[in-house]
Amino acid sequence: VGGHAASDTEYDWKWYTDMVGRMFKIHPVVQTAMLDVHDNDFPGLTSWPKRLMWTDEYYEYKDGKKREGFNYLLSVDESTYNINAQWGPDNIAVGHGDCHPVSWHHNYDGGRAWYTNLGHVPAVFEDPNFLTHLYGGIYWAATGKGK
Repeated sequence: VGGHAASDTEYDWKWYTDMVGRMFKIHPVVQTAMLDVHDNDFPGLTSWPKRLMWTDEYYEYKDGKKREGFNYLLSVDESTYNINAQWGPDNIAVGHGDCHPVSWHHNYDGGRAWYTNLGHVPAVFEDPNFLTHLYGGIYWAATGKGK
């Protein structure tokens, strides 16, 4: 189970990178955007609407390509926020286009891995949607049940 900055560590550990699924590259400022729910049957997302406004810090990843075997749960609609960020001359945000995932799960190395990019803004830890999202990811990773 990984939340937010779990994708911003252990860059040289291939096993960890493969487990998490992708590594952090850059992010713009915290802002509000539209999230799309791709799997309302997944634990913790059954009560979520198909689309909702959310305020957070949206990561752009080093490798934004869809990966085989990954199940994408949530994505952020890049047309609803300003993706622009630049940290030095070589680290410039370019976005992920039509599929900018912020939560996913997959089976990995005999176990289950679940990740969410959400959770940078402390207030979300009081939001019932976020708490059920966290619980659902933990529950699925621990039991494999619900999907």
